Amino acid sequence: MNFLQILSNTAGQIFSPTTIGFALAALGLAVHFGFTGLLNMGVAGFMAVGAYGFAISILTFGMPWWVAILIGLGAAVIFALILGIPTLRLRGDYLAIVTIAAAEVVRLLFLTTAFTPVTGSADGLSGFQRDFRASNPLPEGGPYGFGPWMYSRDQWWVIIVGLIVLAIAILFVWSLMRSPWGRVIKGIREDEDAVRALGKNVFSFKMQALIIGGVITALGGIVIALGTNVNPNVYVTSQTFFIYTALLLGGAATIFGPILGAVLFWVVRAFLSNLLPALASAGVLPFLSGEQAQMMVFILIGVALMLLVIFRPQGILGNKKELTFVK
Repeated sequence: MNFLQILSNTAGQIFSPTTIGFALAALGLAVHFGFTGLLNMGVAGFMAVGAYGFAISILTFGMPWWVAILIGLGAAVIFALILGIPTLRLRGDYLAIVTIAAAEVVRLLFLTTAFTPVTGSADGLSGFQRDFRASNPLPEGGPYGFGPWMYSRDQWWVIIVGLIVLAIAILFVWSLMRSPWGRVIKGIREDEDAVRALGKNVFSFKMQALIIGGVITALGGIVIALGTNVNPNVYVTSQTFFIYTALLLGGAATIFGPILGAVLFWVVRAFLSNLLPALASAGVLPFLSGEQAQMMVFILIGVALMLLVIFRPQGILGNKKELTFVK
């Protein structure tokens, strides 16, 4: 068992497109759940809509990559409207049930064979990154970096664009939450009846929050898609639970908590995904096969989430007084 290689593989996940995409998705969920109090369990649906809108725009309609990003974000806005108009008057568990069902409907639509020429069905979509990679200003060659952070030229281009998008999203959400709009949103989280009594249109503010958070989440799906292929089996319900884990780990009602939580989540997951199979193959865990060791990673993540909600529900950077589920 090469422990140094395990640590190197783990450290390499810090700046991966998947980590950046998860940070964006967790930040979007913070707008929904942490600041507005919307129990949105359809996060994977927003990521899927953004990624597929981006990929289909390029492969089917031949759009430039930057136009395709705008189309993917527009698809997220439409999805938010379709999802929000009939559901935002629901509360708590009912909203969660509707949103998780909506996300699964979206995944199955991309999975069905009826739209195979457009969506690729179970095989997903690939080859849509050519235009994006062709715009790469970095010099030819590579890989570049040092230590565990050695990436190819194309990987660095995705990382750079992803980090710029993440920085803009952080600044945008930070500005929003310091504005009068953000104070109304936090008021809705605490007591929407009181906000309604002050003459505010609660439904309108909720819809705006759903759209803004959904667009940021869709950006996360697009960033991940830039680094890999688009496949419907990625946007499953467990994806939503992973993003909730990252959000709760860092702090639900914070700006930098989702980013910290996403990084820690993927670092720990990568470490366990490398360590447990190595221990099993080395005979240290003789009761586990390699496949069982991979499944044990998800069991440990589930246990960690339960312990987190019980003993540290506000997360690392959060304030317990700002939680919607702790009163």
